[in-house]
Amino acid sequence: MRDGLLLPDADRVLPPRRPTVAFMLSHPAHLVALGFGSGLARVAPGTWGTLWAWAAFAAMQQWLPPARIAEVVLLSLPIGWWAVTVTSRNLRVADPAAIVWDEIVCFWIVLWLLTPAGFLGQLCAFGLFRFFDAVKPGPMGWADRTFKGEGWKGGFGILADDLLAAFCTLLVLALWKRWW
Repeated sequence: MRDGLLLPDADRVLPPRRPTVAFMLSHPAHLVALGFGSGLARVAPGTWGTLWAWAAFAAMQQWLPPARIAEVVLLSLPIGWWAVTVTSRNLRVADPAAIVWDEIVCFWIVLWLLTPAGFLGQLCAFGLFRFFDAVKPGPMGWADRTFKGEGWKGGFGILADDLLAAFCTLLVLALWKRWW
């Protein structure tokens, strides 16, 4: 999908929309995809979404056992796929920076698999995850390029590079733990 929405008569392209609080509240998918407002940050929305994920995970740990958190995470993947697909279409951009649900659910996966990591372990995971997500080395860059597009493929693409960033984060932490 190029930025903008091609109208059926193919004569003009509607420009991308800017995400606002009103836009976020106009549809449940927007609320989810924009990370309940964390994606509206003007600077580094992915980092703010990941911080929101960390705080939400800490809250979930207070009331839910690990098995229930796993259920929340697993349910969040298809709901997120739907939400990011709808929201990117409505914003008329293939992978808008304001969509942060991908960071949220993928960082939840990291934190859940690291449990019972302490603050320092979680902080290292945060730094690694943000590095892999922002810089997109190797497989993250490949997924980001390969799955760009409209519709469900594009929605999957929004999630795919973050799923790989979560995997690489966990791999680095596992190797570090094994060797040190």
